[in-house]
Amino acid sequence: MFEARHTMDAPATTPTGDDGAGGGWFTPLYGSPPGEPSAGSPAGVRETPGHRVPPQRGTPPPQDASPDALRVRATMAEIRPIADKVTSYFYALLFVRHPELRALFPAAMDTQRDRLLKALLTAAEHIDDPPVLVEYLRHLGRGHRKYGTRAEHYPVVGECLIGALSRYASGSWDCGTEAAWVRTCTTMSQVMIDAAATDELRAPPWWHAQVVTHELRTADVAVLTVRPDQPYPFLAGQYAGMETPWWPRVWRHYSFASARRPDGLLMFHVKAVPAGWVSNALVHRARPGDVLRLGPPGGSMTVDHAKDDGLLCLGGGTGIAPIRALVEDVAAHGSHRPVEVFYGARTEYGPWNGYDAYVSGPPGMIRNGVHALREAGVPAHRIRHDSVEELLVGH
Repeated sequence: MFEARHTMDAPATTPTGDDGAGGGWFTPLYGSPPGEPSAGSPAGVRETPGHRVPPQRGTPPPQDASPDALRVRATMAEIRPIADKVTSYFYALLFVRHPELRALFPAAMDTQRDRLLKALLTAAEHIDDPPVLVEYLRHLGRGHRKYGTRAEHYPVVGECLIGALSRYASGSWDCGTEAAWVRTCTTMSQVMIDAAATDELRAPPWWHAQVVTHELRTADVAVLTVRPDQPYPFLAGQYAGMETPWWPRVWRHYSFASARRPDGLLMFHVKAVPAGWVSNALVHRARPGDVLRLGPPGGSMTVDHAKDDGLLCLGGGTGIAPIRALVEDVAAHGSHRPVEVFYGARTEYGPWNGYDAYVSGPPGMIRNGVHALREAGVPAHRIRHDSVEELLVGH
């Protein structure tokens, strides 16, 4: 494992303008198939809390859980061993009863099936933790706009979901459980609908972006520069969903590899991975002149320039790209705050008192990095990462 350590006292310089996934309620959602790793608020568009590591706790004990939470978790515990059957039946119901919705989904459904279960697990885990759950749902609601999802689709999805759950969770299902799920689905749907409606007033559902340059740096890593068809507001450290013309309705997340540039160009580092439809198309097929679609920026692994705390950055693989953007961003603001960058590192130095930590890379590296930071005494609220679903659902 290569280890590099770079310390800088960021000077004022001129700014110049990765790969990244999530899960969701109404799928086609965020996320990448196994093997394709994933990657706040766009400037002038909106501001969301940072994707900090959620509290290190499990499901609340029964005495602290609401009646609806207990019923929802009982359902999830029962269906977990047969999740494939439940999700297959859900999609069958949805497409038979509402065939017009099939066009919203990619042609191949095999990589989509676990998205629903991951969203349900998130709901079950955080149903009594509104701040975490609401942030997660708002993110999904905004992101669903690029799929053509409308408000009237949510009741349809909820109806088919409850139909699938009632069929396979027979041991725990009764009138009270159904009522709990109806309330849960209704509440979650409304949060997403409201987030999408608010976002519609501020930004388009997607941007067209033409490939300007395509540089193959290794056999499986390419650096792409693209030009959006209209101004694209984002912050260094964020990511964007990307769709290629070769795989319609299949979106993957890639982090911006540079801070905002005067010429408006956007840079991405992409690694082709086995069975990665989008990543392989971007690395091996895309050429200058091709037109991609970009979803709205997401993620809050961003720098608060009102502070002067140090930055401790851990990167692995193409996850170094958003860290590069963060360093550029700090330098462009002319601040003299300490910035420590570790790439592919297994050893931490320190102490890191007064530092905000940023972790970017494959999910396993993020888990290990967060653990190492916590062991080094960095509080959870000062750790930011670019793998929202992985730690929100799987921590």
